[in-house]
Amino acid sequence: MSKSQPLPPKEHGIFKRILKCYEQKQYKNGLKFAKQILSNPKFQDHGETLAMKGLTFNAMGRREEAYEEVKRGLKSDIRSHICWHVYGVLQRADKKYDEAIKCYRNALKLDPDNLQILKDLSLLQIQMRDLEGFKETRYRLLQLKPSQRNGWLGYAVSYHLLNDHTMAAAILSQYRQCTSEHVAYESSELALFENFLLCEAGQYQSALDHLEANETVIVDRLVYLETWAKLLEVLGKPESAALIYKKLLMRNPENRAYYVSVERTTLPQTEEERLAIYSYVALKRPFASLPKRLVLDFLTGDRLRERLGAYMRKYFLKGFAPLFNLLRSLYSDKEKVQLIGTMVEGYRESLSQCGKFNPEDSEPAPPSVEIWLLVYLAHHYSFTHQIKKALDCVNCAIEHTPTLVELYMLKGKIYKRAGNYVLAAQWVNEGRLLDTADRYVNCLCAKYLLRSDQIETAEETCRKFTREGMNAAETLNEMQCMWYQTECAFSYSRQQRWGEALKKCHEIEKHFVDMTEDQFDFHYYCMRKTTLRAYVGLLRLEDDLRSHPFYFKTAHLAIEIYLHLHEHPQSGNDGKARLDGADLTDSEKKKLRNKERKAKKKAAQLQQKEEAAAAAAAQKKDAAKTSESDKKEGDALRPEALVQTSQPLEEAIKFLKPLQLMASGRIETHLLAYRIYSKKMQ
Repeated sequence: MSKSQPLPPKEHGIFKRILKCYEQKQYKNGLKFAKQILSNPKFQDHGETLAMKGLTFNAMGRREEAYEEVKRGLKSDIRSHICWHVYGVLQRADKKYDEAIKCYRNALKLDPDNLQILKDLSLLQIQMRDLEGFKETRYRLLQLKPSQRNGWLGYAVSYHLLNDHTMAAAILSQYRQCTSEHVAYESSELALFENFLLCEAGQYQSALDHLEANETVIVDRLVYLETWAKLLEVLGKPESAALIYKKLLMRNPENRAYYVSVERTTLPQTEEERLAIYSYVALKRPFASLPKRLVLDFLTGDRLRERLGAYMRKYFLKGFAPLFNLLRSLYSDKEKVQLIGTMVEGYRESLSQCGKFNPEDSEPAPPSVEIWLLVYLAHHYSFTHQIKKALDCVNCAIEHTPTLVELYMLKGKIYKRAGNYVLAAQWVNEGRLLDTADRYVNCLCAKYLLRSDQIETAEETCRKFTREGMNAAETLNEMQCMWYQTECAFSYSRQQRWGEALKKCHEIEKHFVDMTEDQFDFHYYCMRKTTLRAYVGLLRLEDDLRSHPFYFKTAHLAIEIYLHLHEHPQSGNDGKARLDGADLTDSEKKKLRNKERKAKKKAAQLQQKEEAAAAAAAQKKDAAKTSESDKKEGDALRPEALVQTSQPLEEAIKFLKPLQLMASGRIETHLLAYRIYSKKMQ
């Protein structure tokens, strides 16, 4: 309770009930109790009550009233740590983290030992990557509550993030020696994290000794074995490491990394020695498919022909459609490409003559094998750019089995590889109609429709798997379906609909902002659950998040559009700006107008259907929860507003800066930076 505005015992009891109501989410009762205090003329300006009233308003979605009450309370009692704390909570809710940190620091000046404020401050500091401040706050929490596990773990993590791994390991070791709690999983995770810190510090011998000493503590045997093998390899003991990697292969023979590690530690010198490794695993684990596939990468001559034939025949008999995907990596070798083509053609010819893969075979092949041979040959010829042969094979397969969805998808992919997205979308749509419940086929169809610039049709296709009664584009945006939005953005760009393209780019950029903010929930959760290795991995992922290909492609496109808008400012709306382009002929303009007219008519029909459902859905929502910032953001993402920006180069720089930080190794980043700043200097 504030010393400058103390409450009598009766009102103080009511104030405690306000706090309890807020914690239990009984907001209306909390407002009633606040009214009881504030209705008394003596306490009508009681700062902490006003602050709690504002905090309750914020929880109810009445943000403007919340800020008004909290500011009024802070003005009445600026010496109250509760008022400053509540003001910081509001700023944090609005994602104004820098302002929230200032508020928390002001609150701590008035109450330096408040655990809740210190915890809230530490969460904001790690969110903003203020690592020095985070370390100081975690140390203060450890001093106040040395018996709490989270204090020790947070302090150790703070040193780790500052790259002082030795100190972090020492703190964790000290805690493990002092604690009397021995929960199996938590003790295991702490031991593994301590070992991880020693490895990060480069103390590999100490890490190996520590790992062996904690063998009985660590319950995750897979991580234990992998770490043990890596440490032995780093310390120059490849023979011992190879034995452990072979144990791991017996546990999981489908892990490609284990085979690479075994070869790296055993150093086979000849093809026979390499083959022996895979043959041993195949003998011990006969159902494993990966060792039989990996030998095809390095075998040559008759061995390759024999093993490749056995491998392909097995999957042809099973009717395994994605066989080509398993063998795709072999197509970097021209000799193997020629061998595969010759063998499959030979199988097809032999099958048509005697019904067997080879005339020497004792048993005939089932009739279904023919269809899968044609499927593979179509993939083969398509990949090697023999489009006519690929189409002949797939057409023959469709005549043989016209109800197989994969055939229509394959024909669409062949046309896609040939550059004809209109026919690709048409044929994939034929396959989609055979199985309307297949989400993958639906997505592939929508993708090809977008690449052929049929945006409205693509949206209608996606509607079958989105929320009923809602606009498909809005639902996909809520689902953060970035492949769809990326394809939309490029399609709009090809049609010179700059505003719509920029809207999609900004929506994707917002997804990455949301992902960055979503990590906030894990800062405390991971400490509580002792998942420290996963937590550090999360922080590193978030730090490199915008190096993702989705962001790079989107940012690249947005920058190109803004550079175009800088050279060709748009005065009208997006549609008119396109029709006024000097690079369009009269026939192209006429086609564009007709296309827009049809699109508007179709959009109007869809809008009529959606308005009724949207109106019903809107009634269920609490309109008060829609903040002014959300409304402003919606206005800012209007295509007309985006395309008529007065500072296109400044907007382009906003997309460029993350690329300079996360994608500095790509030449495109520096070329874009040169183009932006050279125009800025003109």
